[in-house]
Amino acid sequence: MTLLLVQAAASLYLMGLIWLIQIVHYPLMSQVSRETFAQYEQLHSRWITPIVAIPMLMELACCILLVVNRPPAIPAWLTWCGLALVVVIWLSTFLLQVPCHTLLSQGFNADTHAQLVATNWIRTVAWSARAAVAMGMIYLFWKFTAQVIE
Repeated sequence: MTLLLVQAAASLYLMGLIWLIQIVHYPLMSQVSRETFAQYEQLHSRWITPIVAIPMLMELACCILLVVNRPPAIPAWLTWCGLALVVVIWLSTFLLQVPCHTLLSQGFNADTHAQLVATNWIRTVAWSARAAVAMGMIYLFWKFTAQVIE
């Protein structure tokens, strides 16, 4: 049960964070002065990394552990679905968003910024689905446990 709760906590945290970034933070980047934008972006990347990386690693570890050591109440397809969503998130992060941030760290570019905002929807939707999968696993576990107790 602890593994399911840690997974859910990480996924729900990351879902909330990505929605904040998608709806507030990334759009506001276009309002930063062009003279200070490169420094702003560099600081953003440095400061956001530990806030995102630690829970992302926790979430990944939990997904792998649940695939390898699945509780009987959780269908195998659901653990694999959760892991697949994490893979989508990681691929999107490192193949789409990180390159945009790297370009933006040299200065604001409207096309790169628009690409960052547009492609970040992949992570926003995937983390929302990921959180739903995590909560579904908890529901199934509790439902199974309640039936065993009766």
